[in-house]
Amino acid sequence: MPSPHQGPHQGAPITPTSRAALTDDVARPPRTRTPRDQSAIAWRPVAVPVAPGDAHAVRLAEVLSALSHALDLTEGLPNGHALRSCAMAMRAAEEMGLGADDRLALYYAVLLKDAGCSSNAARLSALFGADDRAVKARLKRVDWHRRWPLALATLGAAGEDGPLARLRHFLGIARAGAVTRQLIAIRCERGAGVARALGFPEVTASAIASLDEHWNGQGHPQGLRGEEIPLLARIANLAQVMDVFLASGGAEAAVRVAEERSGSWFDPQLVQLVRAWRGDARWWRRLRASDTQAMVAESEPSRAPLAVTEVGLDAIAAAFAEIIDAKSPYTFSHSANVATYAEGVGRAMGLPAEECRLLRRAGLLHDFGKLGVSSRVLDKPGALNAVERAEILRHPVYTWEILSRVSAFQPFAWTAALHHEKLDGSGYPWGIRGDRLSLPARILTVADVYEALVADRPYRGGLGRDKALDVLRQQAGTQLCVRSVAGLEAFVRGDGR
Repeated sequence: MPSPHQGPHQGAPITPTSRAALTDDVARPPRTRTPRDQSAIAWRPVAVPVAPGDAHAVRLAEVLSALSHALDLTEGLPNGHALRSCAMAMRAAEEMGLGADDRLALYYAVLLKDAGCSSNAARLSALFGADDRAVKARLKRVDWHRRWPLALATLGAAGEDGPLARLRHFLGIARAGAVTRQLIAIRCERGAGVARALGFPEVTASAIASLDEHWNGQGHPQGLRGEEIPLLARIANLAQVMDVFLASGGAEAAVRVAEERSGSWFDPQLVQLVRAWRGDARWWRRLRASDTQAMVAESEPSRAPLAVTEVGLDAIAAAFAEIIDAKSPYTFSHSANVATYAEGVGRAMGLPAEECRLLRRAGLLHDFGKLGVSSRVLDKPGALNAVERAEILRHPVYTWEILSRVSAFQPFAWTAALHHEKLDGSGYPWGIRGDRLSLPARILTVADVYEALVADRPYRGGLGRDKALDVLRQQAGTQLCVRSVAGLEAFVRGDGR
């Protein structure tokens, strides 16, 4: 394990964007056309070209490639799904002769294609009465346009609590009308919003927003048909579906699904192109090997690789915090609030500005691992059983595994993963005691506990500030750091909340 970092970021508290709740009678939005010529790609300060000879630059491709593993988790897909999809999309775009700007826009659209996937997790889990990740993984293999196979797959995915529950949830889904379109609309618009918030060009956001449109007009959310669908979205959709079948059946299955759905799901010209990949055994082997991240990094189509600025790293952390919190309606703005409290405590205790910046990032991303936890568990109103508790106990491990992949996040990755550890060793998942917990880790734990106390949860309402502070004082010196508790109280009674 690395050494814990010593601290975090300054800046105004993050105000998360609200998520619109779609109802069953939402009208289909008007169809829109995406201009064919989208070569003017305007990047905001999130990323800048790497300066020649700068060996210490943090590449944007490295950061988003690593974080895409978390999006694979919440989609219930095998590790590396987004990376393999990106590699396939890049090969198709290059063989089509797309310009560098369009290929760059596509590159980041595919890496971020599932950025909205957590936004529909709670509703999907409640609708199916099942683990949202398992439902998503199962339905990704089904051709939506074939009614009976879709009905059987839906029945098989519904109701984890026995045959009667399965039938009840299946009938509920059948009565829900346009629920598929609504769930996909939530996901696609949220994902496109993340891309825009990070400063990616509109062509990237449009590709994400139209990711699940189908060539025959029976896709979602707008029902675009043929060339109404942005070209980059057509490429991305083909690549992601091919990877689902690659993971379970190999290269032949990947190409076969493209052929079977040509003209219904996919642009026939794109399918004709990927047919030629069938005999490229060496390329398929590398695609399925463990160095996929390196393969994707090499294929970044920029004239000069893009480096993330410090402002960009803050923006990425804030955007992914919203992705994390969207997983459950009970954790809306939780990560942003924890980050605000943690940074505030650091400042109240006189930590250097750079340490406060890192502490803020740790607060924003401490619950990354919850993307790998079922929404049925996160939103359960009653006591957890042993299996469910084991799932919850593992989420800090996922946080560590995800954040430690990103070189720029390694200085605070371990701190973020320790947010449930306590001074007396009673925390989880590692049971680490106080003498091995750094000051930033102690601060983050206090910030997380306080935010959890004042927030509404499925099993209770939130406490007022004074009652929450009383709870912290009772645990100070045994489970929680006395200095950190005092720092939090000073912050919330001063300019904090």
